[in-house]
Amino acid sequence: MYDVIIIGAGPAGLTAAIYLKRSNKNVLVLEATNYGGQIVNTLDIENYPGYSHISGFDLATNFYNQVRELGAIIKFEEVTEIINGKIKTINTNKGRYEAKTIIIATGRKVRKLGIEDEFIGKGVSYCAMCDGAFYKDKVVAIVGGGNSAIDDALYLADLAKKVYLIHRRDMFTADTKSVELLKKKNNIKYVLNSNITKIKGNNQLEGIEVVSKDKIKEFNIDGLFIAIGGTPNTEIFKDIVNLNDEGYIKGNNCHTNKRGIFAAGDVREKDIRQLVTATNDGATAALEAIKYLNK
Repeated sequence: MYDVIIIGAGPAGLTAAIYLKRSNKNVLVLEATNYGGQIVNTLDIENYPGYSHISGFDLATNFYNQVRELGAIIKFEEVTEIINGKIKTINTNKGRYEAKTIIIATGRKVRKLGIEDEFIGKGVSYCAMCDGAFYKDKVVAIVGGGNSAIDDALYLADLAKKVYLIHRRDMFTADTKSVELLKKKNNIKYVLNSNITKIKGNNQLEGIEVVSKDKIKEFNIDGLFIAIGGTPNTEIFKDIVNLNDEGYIKGNNCHTNKRGIFAAGDVREKDIRQLVTATNDGATAALEAIKYLNK
């Protein structure tokens, strides 16, 4: 019997574990793959307080080691079922566990083009706000046509020398106001009805190949930002807690609609998904869980 079982060992889940162990709670962290979440693929992080430069792997390892030193148990097992009640039961591919509370911190997986894996962290990024500063006065491209892509383009336009906005349709799906703001940026060039078919470079992104109306075009760029959406890892929770239309967990202040079940990090319905907001959620979910347990 654990006080809290945390599902997910990314920044949100590991931060929650730190706060809970410092409150002398009995904690189990379950992680299906590797600790650290998406940040382990980031070669250099410059926007996390306290570090002017640190690799995502090193920061994740710092989180992980701190949790272990505090005495939390971390098991690499995939959760297969949750049975909700006054006592929560969690089944995994290796065992069965019980807890008074649960924190869901399973994050989300980004949608990929399918051709970029060898260039992730080497010119390809999924987060303009995280990595945009590396491309000051350089040439970048963004692929996508929704609100995330438009927001990224507006953000990068104030940093980069030129921004190519590549979209597979002839119209953007973002809201009208955001699209209107694009017109005020002179360094954004639209590449519509187009798909990226090839990423070029020798261990570092150097350019892309784009098909537009059966014509192949090449663009020499320094960075490529992929903003075609993401999918929260909530499939096994759909019958347990309320999800919005996109699959994110609904609720305020890291609470869900079920007593004793909390959510933290990118898996949660919110406007901003950054490393620092994930750790903030982890702390909030832990403190709310402590309040619940103390009652």
